[in-house]
Amino acid sequence: MIERLHAPATPQDLAALHALLRDAVEGGASVGYLVPLADTEVAAFWSGVLTAVAAGTRCVLVARDDNGRIVGSVQLDFAQRPNSRHRCELQKLLVLRTHRGRGLGTALMRAAEAAALAHRRTLIVLDTSATGNALSLYDRCGYTRAGVIPRYATDPDGPLIDTVIYYKELSPA
Repeated sequence: MIERLHAPATPQDLAALHALLRDAVEGGASVGYLVPLADTEVAAFWSGVLTAVAAGTRCVLVARDDNGRIVGSVQLDFAQRPNSRHRCELQKLLVLRTHRGRGLGTALMRAAEAAALAHRRTLIVLDTSATGNALSLYDRCGYTRAGVIPRYATDPDGPLIDTVIYYKELSPA
């Protein structure tokens, strides 16, 4: 089940979100953090995200397992400037390694697109590691590669990696 997360998060949801970010980074995902990942970094990240959710500038969608535990998430950061309120940035598509290959990434992407349209956003942009697991997912979901930026970020275990920029234009129903 995919649903929108509201702030403040329950203690159980917050613990699951912490575990989700940690699993992604320790699994090699280039999502802004390096290993070893300190608990304070994880807490600060989710605190900032939930503050933005409460302010209405960010949307967090979560995938839950049959027990109601968060096993995946994706975020939309809504552009705030007057000339950019038609777009948002898709960020931090995360699925627990134990739950990959079940269609959760695709479901989260579709839900993110629906949420973008609900906020009158018709353009989604994103960036991802050129060696990441999500490249084929973005291609399958109809995103267009805009280009590659060489040595854009540091991989969680140290080397510099290229980043691919994608976009998708959405049509209101």
